[in-house]
Amino acid sequence: MSLPIYATFGQRVWYYAFRVICALIFIFLITPILVVIPLSFNAEDFFTFTPEMLSFDPEGYSLKHYRDFFTNNEWQRSFKNSLIIAPIATILSVSLGTLAAIGLSQSHVPFRRGIMAILISPMIVPLIISATGMFFFYSKIGNFMEGTLGLDKNFVGYVKVILAHAVLGIPFVIITVTATLVGFDRSLTRAAANMGANPVTTFFRVQMPLILPGVISGGLFAFITSFDEVVVVLFVGSASQKTLPWQMFIGLREQVSPTILAVATILVGVSILLLTTVELLRRRSERLRGMSPG
Repeated sequence: MSLPIYATFGQRVWYYAFRVICALIFIFLITPILVVIPLSFNAEDFFTFTPEMLSFDPEGYSLKHYRDFFTNNEWQRSFKNSLIIAPIATILSVSLGTLAAIGLSQSHVPFRRGIMAILISPMIVPLIISATGMFFFYSKIGNFMEGTLGLDKNFVGYVKVILAHAVLGIPFVIITVTATLVGFDRSLTRAAANMGANPVTTFFRVQMPLILPGVISGGLFAFITSFDEVVVVLFVGSASQKTLPWQMFIGLREQVSPTILAVATILVGVSILLLTTVELLRRRSERLRGMSPG
């Protein structure tokens, strides 16, 4: 948006100053990422730029750290665990979060604000406190599943981590779906009911197509939360459920492996792709609700 020709001197100063401030904040936030990416191509096992890299000598750059990530058994095992845990936790978060958001959007539900505050509390409470509470809670569930139901210990470990990550992802789904429901036309569901559609048919044929961008956006945030989470899995999981962030934490604390830089670069690329998808879905949602031009 450009300045109108009748803008005052003060408005013009604020217009350009605001953009300079935003640019400085953006540079402040993005610089650490821009430093990590070239370091991931370092030919040496260092966390600093070598003279060859600074002089742009091809000998100073290599894909060795990326090869180590894709060939090292420890890294691949943790990567597979993340690919198992994150999608299942996302499905649970989307299912429960969407139902909760739709229920709380009904005006006749009592104590809506209090219930909403409780459901989104995992976003507000410090993660270390949530992790400690989950440790005691899921340890009892794990003992019950192993001792009473006789389930495999490794399987129970995955169940505990998945449930814990689902709890962390539900608030993101509730917030995005609730935001989508703000502009939802309730007369559409009443019209479907008048035409003889039952609640399940009305939900999947009328309501879901309109709130789908919000559901997918919440699911992407829940996936990112689960895929990047390390504190809760340290409390709830075991070595068998070691995820990619957990392996990165070990690499920093014990091994000081430059492969972390390659993994971080890959995760940055995945995050950019997912956030781009979220933005495209947001714009599509606004078009469907008539909030922006097509």
